[in-house]
Amino acid sequence: MSSQQNQAISPELRTWIQEQLALGFSREQLLASMVSSGWQQRLALQALDEPVVGADVSPVPALDLSGGQPTLWIDGREVKVLLTISQPCVVVLGGLLSDEECDAMVAAASARLSRSETVATTPGGSEINPARTSDGMFFERGESDLIRQIESRLAKLLNWPIDRGEGLQVLRYRPGAEYLPHYDYFDPAMDGAADILKRGGQRVATLVMYLNTPQAGGATIFPDIKLDVSPIKGNAVFFSYDRPHPQTQSLHGGAPVREGEKWVATKWLRAGVFV
Repeated sequence: MSSQQNQAISPELRTWIQEQLALGFSREQLLASMVSSGWQQRLALQALDEPVVGADVSPVPALDLSGGQPTLWIDGREVKVLLTISQPCVVVLGGLLSDEECDAMVAAASARLSRSETVATTPGGSEINPARTSDGMFFERGESDLIRQIESRLAKLLNWPIDRGEGLQVLRYRPGAEYLPHYDYFDPAMDGAADILKRGGQRVATLVMYLNTPQAGGATIFPDIKLDVSPIKGNAVFFSYDRPHPQTQSLHGGAPVREGEKWVATKWLRAGVFV
């Protein structure tokens, strides 16, 4: 692929990297391939870290962790910063929700559950997908005191307006249920993408909140970075993706629940006002 004597980050190399990422190869796999082919590791890393040519890069929600503090105080509630990763951006939080809030959300959602769907390839539609074997429902933004309280906390935590987020989705995973690895952003090349994006632009971040602690299994997994986040009641994991491309390393999924049930509430953040 290259020689140590004359190495440059060419348009052809950038195209190759984008093609390999689109095929699902991880950044670490591409780095190993480039180094084994003779690339200097420094240059290989530089090429892999360059923005994707032609991709729409968006501002993203973010927690203010500039002070390196181990806890954040949001509306008088202590939220613990348990883990942070800068690339990709992943933050694991402890105690974001109280036990009472978790139980109240489960109770409010229970009677409204149906088989979870995913965005369909037809314009504006959704469909049952065998990769997603949970039951779910959506709360309307601001539909109750409980939802307004949680949405206000999340807006302050993530420095992102409430109206630039979708309604909270609650999911129940029974034993054996899972969600295979996927990306939350909308593929711009997908049929119907234009109609979906009219409602608020691209998804740019996800917050998954755990409403209970299953007896076994059910971790939120990030295959590209070999990270598993255990589902602990009241805790949450936040991750952002500034472009609709695998280079964001935001591939994630829900591992199968082995014992008990797993309940989560998911908040998707949009680049614009969601209507």
